[in-house]
Amino acid sequence: IGVAMGLTGTDVSKEASDMVLQDDNFATIVASVREGRTIFDNLRKFVKFSVAGNLGKVWVMLIVPLLGAPLPLSPLQLLWLNLLTDGLLGLGLGLEPPERDAMRRPPISPRDGVFAGRHGVQVLWVGTLIGVLSIGVGYAYWIAGAANWATMVFATLAFAQVAQALGSRSTTDSILVTGFRANLAGSLIILATVLLQLGATQLPGVQAFFATTSLSLGDFGVCLALSSVVLLALELEKWLLRRGRATALP
Repeated sequence: IGVAMGLTGTDVSKEASDMVLQDDNFATIVASVREGRTIFDNLRKFVKFSVAGNLGKVWVMLIVPLLGAPLPLSPLQLLWLNLLTDGLLGLGLGLEPPERDAMRRPPISPRDGVFAGRHGVQVLWVGTLIGVLSIGVGYAYWIAGAANWATMVFATLAFAQVAQALGSRSTTDSILVTGFRANLAGSLIILATVLLQLGATQLPGVQAFFATTSLSLGDFGVCLALSSVVLLALELEKWLLRRGRATALP
């Protein structure tokens, strides 16, 4: 690739080159590549997060009626979940800083899409896991005759995607490594999402709007326990990936 200097280079060299450095600093190339990889990584995180989360909702709406129960979610609740998760949580993922290995990875082929390699498989199993957990808790509560069974599905889907967002902040590093300060805005968005979802299920005026039923502390404990399964599964996948890379090194 031909590189020309933007300040000191001649017009002929600029025309013949593939790249022109406006500040005559080769470090700009490294910074540009790093920024480009960060943008691509965050875009991939957002798309994977949104598709997997929506796949979980699709499984819920398809399977629950086949089990003999009514539709668990209203159109308004589905719209709320999409705005809350795909909107707020997706925005938080788009603000993630560069990953530690961003410049140590080999280049990505232009022919590879967002779902190339293991990424497409991850979308399928994460979406299916979210769906299975939400269907399972809803069906168990419905069989038991609990009036809040549909709200349990509603809350489990929301908190499962919060857990998914936490586990998706890095493609390789554990959440214990990334922490919450590196992307403070994303952490605040996650907190806001949790508070908004709590309001949708617990505040009397909002309950009437969303047609939800109050959940007890025990119910929230069940939702959080099921949601943590999603986070633990993502963390386990990253641990296996790191272990595989370490084994492959000479």
